[in-house]
Amino acid sequence: MSITGTLIIQIIVFLLLVAFTMKYVWPPIAKALDERAQKVAEGLAAADKAKSELSAANQRVEQELAATRSENAQRLADAERRAQAIIEEAKARASEEGAKIIAAARAEADQQMVQAREALRDDVAKLAVRGAEQILRKEVNPAVHADLLSRLKTEL
Repeated sequence: MSITGTLIIQIIVFLLLVAFTMKYVWPPIAKALDERAQKVAEGLAAADKAKSELSAANQRVEQELAATRSENAQRLADAERRAQAIIEEAKARASEEGAKIIAAARAEADQQMVQAREALRDDVAKLAVRGAEQILRKEVNPAVHADLLSRLKTEL
């Protein structure tokens, strides 16, 4: 065989191999590559979508946190105002209670003072009667001289 014949047979075999490859081997490879490219594109699209959803979720979380913070600050302010009101109310009640106690103590002191004056008047009247007995050297009967003793008490 000559080199030309071998070259022609090799060209024919090569063309048959190319035709076979183009008909049976290349379509599944191209299909697999297309599917792979489509999956990669879908994955990238899903990643972009997830990234945008994550960004939106982060914004919602920040908004919720800000709302919660402001709500907590409002609750703390309300609690502080309520505590101040309770303290003021307790102070007012304590002041009223103190005033009542002082008034009761004054009333009791006045009552005790009146009782002490009455007891003192009785004692002075008894002393006056004893003094009069000693001066007159006779006994003064309180029942007989009740009018005189009552005038003496009122004068004291």
